Amino acid sequence: MDQMEGLAMQSKETSRRAFLKSAAVGLGALACGRGRMSAQNRAAKRPNIIFLLTDDQRWDTMGCMGNRIIQTPNMDAMAAGGVKFTNAFVTTSICATSRASVFSGQYARRHGIHGFARPFSDEAWAQTYPAQLKGAGYRLGMIGKYGVGKDQDFHKETFDYWKGIPGQPKYEHTDEDGNYKHLTKILGEQCVEFLQGCTQAQPFCLSVSFKAPHVQDGDPRQFIYDPAYKDLYKDAQIPVPRTASQSHFETLPAFLRDDKTEARVRWQMRFSTPKEYQESVKSYYRLITGVDVVIGKVRKELQRLGLADNTVIMLMGDNGFFLAEHGFAGKWYGYNESIRVPLLVYDPRLPKNLRGRSREEIALNIDVAPTLLSLAGVAVPQAMQGRDLAPLIRGENRPWRIDFLYEHFFDLRPKGATKSLIPKSEGVVSERYKYLRYIEEEPPYEQLFDLETDPFEEHNLVGQSNYERTVKALRIRCHQLRLQCQ
Repeated sequence: MDQMEGLAMQSKETSRRAFLKSAAVGLGALACGRGRMSAQNRAAKRPNIIFLLTDDQRWDTMGCMGNRIIQTPNMDAMAAGGVKFTNAFVTTSICATSRASVFSGQYARRHGIHGFARPFSDEAWAQTYPAQLKGAGYRLGMIGKYGVGKDQDFHKETFDYWKGIPGQPKYEHTDEDGNYKHLTKILGEQCVEFLQGCTQAQPFCLSVSFKAPHVQDGDPRQFIYDPAYKDLYKDAQIPVPRTASQSHFETLPAFLRDDKTEARVRWQMRFSTPKEYQESVKSYYRLITGVDVVIGKVRKELQRLGLADNTVIMLMGDNGFFLAEHGFAGKWYGYNESIRVPLLVYDPRLPKNLRGRSREEIALNIDVAPTLLSLAGVAVPQAMQGRDLAPLIRGENRPWRIDFLYEHFFDLRPKGATKSLIPKSEGVVSERYKYLRYIEEEPPYEQLFDLETDPFEEHNLVGQSNYERTVKALRIRCHQLRLQCQ
């Protein structure tokens, strides 16, 4: 079996376990969806939804966010015709946990998925946005990197069209004639195939989870882009971040500077020389441009099928990504480069005076699920902790969150080690301050950044007498949020 066949294989029979899962999801969705009209009565009024999730795309890798090098014309068009959230973050910066938060609308502290092996229980899945939309009569599609649990634990029966991929998929494939085909292009073709199976009579929700721009773990090339883009950015000179200096790196605590930590191991692979830095960032950009091309093709197909005027498109990143800032690669830590992500919403039903606007409120990955349900007119389960962004998309002003809890408890611990190679952390991110604590240190190591005067997070203010009251207040707030988010 070649790689293309492996991607295309679908189960031909529904197992007894799958049937029981489906029944549990259906009953759970009905129980959670109080006050709903029938799907048949609502179908004509409800929008179609496409949710696009990129992997490791940070907030500043779009032209519409001020990046003058990267080419993202279709993302920029979404922003120009829709709403751009300029302060969007994830509550946990790692693929599996963030995706679980996207599906469930919950902090990791509640959904309990801190690693790659743990799946949703049937009861928990019943309260996710796909299960809820299924119960409300939507046609569902899932394409790309699923990211939560193992293949045998996926709730595939929830979806009418399933092209989900377990684990960390490979970029390079071949078609039936042996011709090279990049994964991003394959996912785009599957999007078109799904759309061609949709009708005006039934609303749909398509969730597309790109692998790009994530690296290919274990491959020395790391960022494996489509060769069609090999000349893109070749003449560009990528600016080196101010926090990528050795002098700044030496201000960090010893446990973050440890070359055995995952962030330092990956830095060595990608950014340790000026040449490696330039090529890694350009290749990262090429992968993002590949996603952008797919977005353009999806929008063109919506137009051709007459579905564009009633289809809301949302784009978000599952977490950010260090491009050598602070001497790191990867994500995981609570710095902005790791936790801040793109978030665009294109709603063709918006009046012209509300298009092309930016919202500065704090938006989170846990807001995706309640927002999608709200757009569909489906009641939001009480277990969801995120907020509905729809009023902000409509241009309304609402009392809004001023901070959120950041938490990262993934355990990467070699046998016999006493600490994770990705130091565990939690903290509070507010409009002005960021407070982080690394919980495996004894006592916990604390950081405080004044984001107003120190937007690059270079100066830890813990220990400075004029910030003692601020640190104490944020310790208390961190404890409050830990309790609230359980």
